[in-house]
Amino acid sequence: MAHLDPQHAAPPLAQAQPSSAKDTAGEGGLAAPYVSMDEDEAIALARSRYGIQGKVTRFATEKDDTFRVEAADGRRFILKVANPSEDVSEISLQAELLQHIAQVDPDLPVPRILPDDAGRAYAQITDRAGQARQVRLMSYLDGTPLDSTASSPAEREQVGEVLGRLRHATAGFSHAADTRVLAWDVKHLQSLRPLLDDVSDPHQRAVLTAGMARFASIESRLAALPMQVLHNDFSRSNIVVDHALPAFVTGIIDFGDAVRTAVAIDVSTALLNQLPRDAAEHPVNDLFADGKDLLRGYLRQASLSDEELALVPHLVMGRAVARALITLWRARLFPQNATYILRNTEPGWAQLDWFLARSMDEVSGTLLNTAA
Repeated sequence: MAHLDPQHAAPPLAQAQPSSAKDTAGEGGLAAPYVSMDEDEAIALARSRYGIQGKVTRFATEKDDTFRVEAADGRRFILKVANPSEDVSEISLQAELLQHIAQVDPDLPVPRILPDDAGRAYAQITDRAGQARQVRLMSYLDGTPLDSTASSPAEREQVGEVLGRLRHATAGFSHAADTRVLAWDVKHLQSLRPLLDDVSDPHQRAVLTAGMARFASIESRLAALPMQVLHNDFSRSNIVVDHALPAFVTGIIDFGDAVRTAVAIDVSTALLNQLPRDAAEHPVNDLFADGKDLLRGYLRQASLSDEELALVPHLVMGRAVARALITLWRARLFPQNATYILRNTEPGWAQLDWFLARSMDEVSGTLLNTAA
């Protein structure tokens, strides 16, 4: 979940440790304290491993160190240094998936993996803090993160079309690590139940408990939906755009949450990030007004059954529950990075209120008549 913001660095070594009851939430480095790499070390790494002399700008990220590298000749790159707790198999999954997409649909704007001085797509280093970490360099995609700009209905439809194409591009991909358990994959939502104990506000805990109970009632139906490897984090911060270009979408970034999951879950993640952020101050009747634009574009490229369309709104609610649980917990673990971690949490309470104020059947019908 990368987003350009030089003011927010990844946290230094934290003291808090997760409990053994929260293994799912801690998968992939979400709970792992580590010593963050500083800019000087990143500059030295880019020079020694990739022969690039230049300057770096840090991105705010959830769990690793990510830098934009600006070479002296004007070229730009993304340097990612993984959290020390991330398994090499997960880095391999991301790298091979990007290579697969580039072969299946070369026109999709995804980062390209650039080899190091030994021709490797990724390699282990030992940083100055003595931590073993995986490093990789990727192409930089020009544009503005979608969460930093407005979008028209037509532009949102273009975003949906790109998501549909991406679904087709990843459909034939498989990897030994693609069935990993991720906290951000809502088919595992019930495993996050122990995090309710860390929600101190009684009203918030009640809302999240009610949301989890609703989600439990659709889990058997969710298990029967089509599944494949998917991006699983098609949020506005991971979509790069340019209003001046006909294609609008110039980049799809951050494949760190890619996993084999339900197609409907991938769509629901995209729709969650189109919900209004000011629903508390300005209540709406149709929470999915903007999301329907994206869905229309998606359905021009990829199909969804009526069962999938009926479940997608509930999956959106499930993702909002997961987001609240994970971010509230991680903000306590890493108070230095709390501003970044909680940036989307507060708008979610009004969104959850919208779902819970309506019957299950009413929520199920929200998207059924969305025309392609």
